[in-house]
Amino acid sequence: MTLEETLLQSVQPILNSSTSGLLLDQLSPSIIGSTTWPGAFYELDGFINGTGNASLFDDSDAQNSNKFILPWWRQIIWTVLFAGMIVVATGGNLIVIWIVLAHKRMRTVTNYFLVNLSIADAMVSTLNVIFNYTYMLNSHWPFGNLYCKISQFIAVITICASVFTLMAISIDRYVAIVNPLKPRMGKRTTLCIALAIWAVGAVLSLPMLLFYTTFTHNFPNGEVRVICYPSWPDQDNSGQSYNEYLYNVIFMILTYFLPIGAMTFTYARIGVELWGSQSIGEATQRQLDNIRNKRRVVKMMMVVVMIFAVCWLPFHVYFIVTSYLPHLTNEPYIQELYLAIYWLAMSNSMYNPIIYCWMNSRFRRGFAQFFSWCPLVRIGHEPALSRSEAVTSRYSCAGSPEIRARISRNGKSFSTVIES
Repeated sequence: MTLEETLLQSVQPILNSSTSGLLLDQLSPSIIGSTTWPGAFYELDGFINGTGNASLFDDSDAQNSNKFILPWWRQIIWTVLFAGMIVVATGGNLIVIWIVLAHKRMRTVTNYFLVNLSIADAMVSTLNVIFNYTYMLNSHWPFGNLYCKISQFIAVITICASVFTLMAISIDRYVAIVNPLKPRMGKRTTLCIALAIWAVGAVLSLPMLLFYTTFTHNFPNGEVRVICYPSWPDQDNSGQSYNEYLYNVIFMILTYFLPIGAMTFTYARIGVELWGSQSIGEATQRQLDNIRNKRRVVKMMMVVVMIFAVCWLPFHVYFIVTSYLPHLTNEPYIQELYLAIYWLAMSNSMYNPIIYCWMNSRFRRGFAQFFSWCPLVRIGHEPALSRSEAVTSRYSCAGSPEIRARISRNGKSFSTVIES
């Protein structure tokens, strides 16, 4: 049996329905309510409504308008918003990568993790968002079956890489500040952790390669419509799959709720240590500056985590709500609501470079140096970041001079090494 025959057989009991609303209600829960990744909204929904009728392939009405096709002026607005986000996310993250790799003393453990984060953000903005936005806007996937799989794979692996990298940074900061006498993470260990993050992300993303596929239908008027959708082995005649639902619930826990909880704990403990500790005796100006630097970098990472949580929360809430209230997916406003939620989630990729430039003087100087060729751009008044510039936002990994300070925390005193 061909894929088209299988799909038609699965929806045939529904096609006899007299209303398109009932049809959408019966198909949408498995497509929208349990499919976590962008493009889900239009996989079968766009096909259904592309006919303008209750029948999935009612050829007599093939030329009718799609109620989910936006007016041209709203399409322009959304296109401008998405294009701006893609340009800022891609350009900003590539500049962050250049700042770290082109300046020797910027190559520290924390900054290597930031490079890993920037790679993930640049990948999702260029290799996923562009294609999925086109898909969502036109309810048609013109990029082929292979890239249907690859695009969804990239979407999942990059969000895994992003959130696991943020967790790795929080753990590294926690060990460095709360347990400063423990051995520090080396650059080789950092590289191994980064590779492990991508490996775990690839495993979690494997179902995208295995189960995503395309379906093509040719209308009598010559129109060709293609959908990119998940086809799980246990999918029943109504299009529902328990394995898919279970996968998405587990994925949501592993990539949102669990990491956010863990990072909330680590940064709370770090905050207590940094803002609740006092030096014994007189602290030198160098010690005070170092503590201020640590506080600044922790503040920066706290902001990054909070922005991540805010950007992705509506996305997860949307799918939880539509799982229990599937009729909402038939509302006329749902397309623009989903576009707004999707844009917010994907826009997380463009905020991190802005945060680095705003809250870290080294990155700000790096951005200023990169844009020094442009007479219209002025970022601060600091001198350019030299290739041998020391980074004071973390413990030194390059053998810079160190001093020992005696710190009192929670009534206990001990010696710790602080970068000069």
